[in-house]
Amino acid sequence: MSSPLASIVQAGTKLWLDSVDPELIAANRLLGASGATSNPIIITDLIKSGRFDDQLQQLLNDPDCSTNSTTWALTDQIVATAQEDFISVWESTKGNDGYVSFEVDPLLEDPENQLAHEKRVANYVELGTKWSAGNRNRMIKVPATRAGLEALEHLAAAGVPLNVTLIFTMRQYVAARDAIWRGAQRLASLDKFKSVYSIFISRVDVYTQKHVPQLSPSAQGQVGILNAKQLWKENKRFWAEHPTPLEQEIIFASTGTKNADDPPWKYVEALVGSDIQTNPPATNEAVEASGKTFIRTVDQMPPAAVVDEITQLVDSQHLEATLMAEGIKKFADPQKALLELIEQKGRELAPRA
Repeated sequence: MSSPLASIVQAGTKLWLDSVDPELIAANRLLGASGATSNPIIITDLIKSGRFDDQLQQLLNDPDCSTNSTTWALTDQIVATAQEDFISVWESTKGNDGYVSFEVDPLLEDPENQLAHEKRVANYVELGTKWSAGNRNRMIKVPATRAGLEALEHLAAAGVPLNVTLIFTMRQYVAARDAIWRGAQRLASLDKFKSVYSIFISRVDVYTQKHVPQLSPSAQGQVGILNAKQLWKENKRFWAEHPTPLEQEIIFASTGTKNADDPPWKYVEALVGSDIQTNPPATNEAVEASGKTFIRTVDQMPPAAVVDEITQLVDSQHLEATLMAEGIKKFADPQKALLELIEQKGRELAPRA
């Protein structure tokens, strides 16, 4: 009898770990994880553990290394180490799986950052290209903001594997997909073209609980799942009409439950059978401890009455505006905290001769 996580993989889902912790990667590789993702919170927690003090010390010994450059150099090293754990997957799937996502500087979207729009777009292109270079199984993570979306065509045309994050609505997904496809068509070959689209799920249900309390009990808590399935269905339709050697996939992200009354595998169970799930380590642990056997559910839509109710009552424009405002803050603040931690560590680990 297969384990719960193994049953998810067997049903057709790729499991990517929402962490680049070497110990968690080792444990989750045994459970079927075939990729990973990183962000400033994950990097901060790893640095707080003290396990990377020696690498940090070496960087701090360079008198020309600023706090910012030290932070990015260490992030690069941590992500590169995770890539080594998945490179065999990337090779065996010829580039269809085995990626580790690297997030471009979140401070580009800091509301306090008064960068002109054109400069912000140029920085996304410059940094995305820089951090992708020489990394076969690294995906560059770009948010579905106005500047991020505008940078995607240029990055795709440069051959950069892309993970578009902070997607909450069909409008954002279509804008991202179309921009990337325009860029991909400028490539000499599509053989290595790879893109994924990270649809955030649980945050949508948090939004509706606060802003759409009039939803019926059968609809409340189902909006994130319905939204993800609709975007997944549209993604399948588009790429069936525009086939590529590698799969262009949806990432079901933000799969950790926020409602204490929900089973921790609520979103995982509802989206089994295709594409990618990036699950937090705690969610994977809960799934594995559940003893359940998971089957394909990704193409099973809620009852028509529930779909109609959600369509009528949920304003997707307001949802996007609200969640993007929150998302940008959640995007920028952790990077500021990471920079502060590196400064603190710099004082604790005084450069040694």
